[in-house]
Amino acid sequence: MKKFVPFVSLLLLATFSLFIGVQSIPIQDIFQLSEMQSLVLWTTRVPRTISLIIAGATISVSGLIMQHLTQNKFVSPTTAGTMDSARLGMLVAMLFFPNGTILTKSIIAFIFAFLGTIVFIQLIRVLPGKNQLMVPLIGVMFGNIIGSIVIFFAYQYQLIQNMTSWLQGSFSTISKGNYELIYVTVPVLLICYMYAYQFTIVGMGEEFSISVGMNYRFVHLIGLLLISIASSVILVTIGGLPFLGVIIPNIVSMLLGDHMKETLWLTAITGSIFLVMADILSRVVYPPYEIPVSLIVGALGSIIFVILLVKGAKR
Repeated sequence: MKKFVPFVSLLLLATFSLFIGVQSIPIQDIFQLSEMQSLVLWTTRVPRTISLIIAGATISVSGLIMQHLTQNKFVSPTTAGTMDSARLGMLVAMLFFPNGTILTKSIIAFIFAFLGTIVFIQLIRVLPGKNQLMVPLIGVMFGNIIGSIVIFFAYQYQLIQNMTSWLQGSFSTISKGNYELIYVTVPVLLICYMYAYQFTIVGMGEEFSISVGMNYRFVHLIGLLLISIASSVILVTIGGLPFLGVIIPNIVSMLLGDHMKETLWLTAITGSIFLVMADILSRVVYPPYEIPVSLIVGALGSIIFVILLVKGAKR
C-alpha cells in the first residue's frame, strides 16, 4: 500500500499544476473550458507538467547512477562538470552551427558532456587523498572553470543573452512544439532500470565487479553515456537545475538503501514530486510573475545539500 503513496502524490501534484498560473482555469470548469482556457491548457500547461515530471525523474536518476559510478554520495551531473561541459557544447554549437536544429545542438552538447564527465572521472582517479567531501568540491571547481570559459566567450561573441536560458532552468517557456525532445530521456530511464543491478555492482568497486565476472569498464561506459545523453537533453530543453541530482538519491537511499533495483523507481518519482512542487511554488510566490524554478530548487537544494555534507563529514 505504501508503494502507491508516491504515485498518488505525484498524480495529485501534477493535476494541481495544470490549473495554476496567470490564466485562470478553475478545476470545476474542466469539462466546459473556453477557447482560451483550452488553448492554454493543452498548449502550455500539459507540456509543462509533463516536462516537470520527466525532468525531475531524469535528473534524479542521473545523479543516482553517477553516485554509484564514482562511489560518492555527493556527486551528480551538476557537481561533476557534466552540465557545464554540455553548456560549453551549446556555446560551440551556437558559434559554429548558428542555424542548427535543436537536435544538432543536443548532439554537440552530448559529446561535450560525455568528454567532460570522462575528464572528471580521470581527474578524481589521479588526485591523492580523495574523500567523500573532496570529490564533489573538485567537481564544482572543474565545472566553474568550464563555466567561466563559457561566459567569457559568450561575452566575446555577444551570445550571453542567448546562453542565459541554458544557465538558468525555467519551465515558463515550455509549450507544445518546443519541448518534445525531452521524450528522448524516457528510453534512457528504461535502460537505466535494465542496468540497475549492474550499476549497483559497479558501485562496490572495480575489483569486486571483476571478481563476480562483470565487465566493469563496459558498464561504466554505459552509465557515462546515459548520464551524458540525459544531461544534454535536459539542458537544451529546460536549462540547469542545481542540487536535484544530489539530494533526491541521498534522501531515497536513507530510506531504502543503495540497491538501485529497489531505489531507482522511487528516486525517479521523488525527483518528479520535488520539481513539480518547486515549480508550483515558483508560480505562486510572486504572482502574476514567475520565479525561475532553478532558483527555488537551488535555494531548497542548497540547504539540504549542506545538511547532507555535515552528516557526511561526521561519519
